[in-house]
Amino acid sequence: MSAISDQDYIDKILQGDTHLFAVLVDRYKNMIFTLALKMVKNREEAEEVAQDTFIKIYNSLSKFKGDSKFSTWIYRVAYNTCLDRLKKNKKEDVTISIDEFSVHLIKTMDNALNALEDKERKQTIQNCLNSLSNEDNFLLTLFYFEDQSLEEIGKIMNINANNVKVKLFRSRQKLAVILKKQLEPEIIAYYERER
Repeated sequence: MSAISDQDYIDKILQGDTHLFAVLVDRYKNMIFTLALKMVKNREEAEEVAQDTFIKIYNSLSKFKGDSKFSTWIYRVAYNTCLDRLKKNKKEDVTISIDEFSVHLIKTMDNALNALEDKERKQTIQNCLNSLSNEDNFLLTLFYFEDQSLEEIGKIMNINANNVKVKLFRSRQKLAVILKKQLEPEIIAYYERER
């Protein structure tokens, strides 16, 4: 028996079986909470953002037209909810200087990260992501952890794929600067020699 699709649940919910919304919440609650936590960087606020997101999703369910994947639509609602929360709190983003950046530095960092085990790689990236602004953190999370395409990220952030590519490049520049400071000098020196 195949799993029931999101669209089947949405149709039934819109027809009055509102208790089925709990299934969608269960499917996406971890994803929404994780993304909210990465953006607002506070567990309690992330829980509130996740709750607000699901309330917005429930109230707007009839507006989902199926033009994109349901998960993409949810990401977008969560992203906008996080932005609203951040504006409300007026938290300042950490600014990372990219003056010391070079294209070679990104290539070196990518090579060094590829040498690490996948789990170590993700943990290293996660530690560095927390040093970035909320938007950079969110963008790189979608790219590295959620394996979203440029088109999907564009739909979530309400920008075109070319703008996503530019923002992703700049975010990776900032990440490379942070990674350079965190990775062991021997790893960097090894890959410098391999160049």
